[in-house]
Amino acid sequence: MSGSQCCENPPTLSSGYGAGSITEIGGLKTYITGPSDSNRSVVLISDIFGYEAPNLRKLADKVAAAGFYVVVPDFFKGDPYVPENADRPIPVWIKSYGTDKGYEDAKPVIAALKSKGISAIGAAGFCWGAKVVVDLSKSDHIQAAVILHPALVTVDDIKEIKAPIAVLGAEYDQVAPPALLKQFEEVLSARSEINGYVKIFPGAPHGWSVRYDAEDERAVKSAEEAQIDMLDWFAEYVK
Repeated sequence: MSGSQCCENPPTLSSGYGAGSITEIGGLKTYITGPSDSNRSVVLISDIFGYEAPNLRKLADKVAAAGFYVVVPDFFKGDPYVPENADRPIPVWIKSYGTDKGYEDAKPVIAALKSKGISAIGAAGFCWGAKVVVDLSKSDHIQAAVILHPALVTVDDIKEIKAPIAVLGAEYDQVAPPALLKQFEEVLSARSEINGYVKIFPGAPHGWSVRYDAEDERAVKSAEEAQIDMLDWFAEYVK
């Protein structure tokens, strides 16, 4: 993973942020929010900055308000990427937290949700998390996928997915540039058995959906549009 745009605009992490609570699900410490008796769940898989990012938890609460039981697992076990730590640049840090490990760690979380009676699960992934979501969508783990400013996702990955998928990308994204997303779109268009679409947000940079400046009205509006698109997708396919 390139260390450029993935590292920009790091959030100020806050363990106490959000209307939900912390519990353990599938062996991972997890932020949970929303009706615990819902039979519909959404798993949010963070970018490299982890599950304590306030904008991510704010989004989790918004999804929960739509009636979903939302879980945000700590895939990095208290050790998210820290840009200030010069001893662990992205290439070093990622060796401990590859997306293949994220995928394996996600499976017990999905199993735990199903064991509590949840019958429909959607998953959304941001940057690093997008690759984990795509891997989950290659089998019957989830019913719907949304990936936002994805990293590490390839055209071959898109050829293998089995769940309906929405791909939300940015115009100014060097990690997943519009040219790559157009290839995703071509693959999805050729696969009539899979519902999916690609949307590129004009003027948006990598990370815009959860790493926006709350004081920037245009950035907030663009992030909220992406979040609504995500919610609409889950409302249609996670039921």
